Amino acid sequence: MNLILLAPDDIAHQGLARVTDPRRLRHLREVHRAAPGDRLTLGVVGGGIGRGELLTLDEQEATFALEALDQAPPPALPVHLVLALPRPRMLARSLEHVTTLGVKRITLLHTRRVEKSYWMSPELDAEKIHHHLVLGLEQARDTRLPEVTLEKGFRPFVEDRLPDLLEGRRGLLAHPGMPNDCPRGLNEETLLLVGPEGGFIPWEVEKLLAAGCEGIHLGQRILRVETAVTALLARLF
Repeated sequence: MNLILLAPDDIAHQGLARVTDPRRLRHLREVHRAAPGDRLTLGVVGGGIGRGELLTLDEQEATFALEALDQAPPPALPVHLVLALPRPRMLARSLEHVTTLGVKRITLLHTRRVEKSYWMSPELDAEKIHHHLVLGLEQARDTRLPEVTLEKGFRPFVEDRLPDLLEGRRGLLAHPGMPNDCPRGLNEETLLLVGPEGGFIPWEVEKLLAAGCEGIHLGQRILRVETAVTALLARLF
């Protein structure tokens, strides 16, 4: 937890914040080994970052005297990530990792090789998703929550939503066997599509290419999805 991320409800009044959830309190005590008088980095969801002095800390509550939270969060990546819904355990890690890297728009997509049972996982509960996004922000010292949308139908997504998403964006389809190497150092708005374990099926690849996406690859190695996504974002931006 490199940043204590405050929700609006955590701010009692001007200049004073209270933290009461067990996870953050435990982290302050056991990892930071914080004590009254320590100055720590804090930020407000959707707002600025600064420092605060720890006033009190016990098992029920921590209180902070806030200084000016006037530092801007890190810049976001210019990318909208469309990710075939991973296995539940991998989903949690993937959300944290891409949030840490600066992705602010995420679409979780159903494809042929995504098991339908994944959509019934409790990891897709709004509170669970929010939890993993917050963990990613805390790691990166960021305050801006990503927007996550769920698309449970591949064809409706391609036919109805994809054209609008590609408007003003460069569409990149990451898939083994595509003709072009993954580009580097982009600064343009990008739509990045990554398939499930086993990849997109040929019909899905055909539809995405026909919609205007460019096929790219990361080389001959077959990577796990979470590894591929991290490698793609690091190389592209």
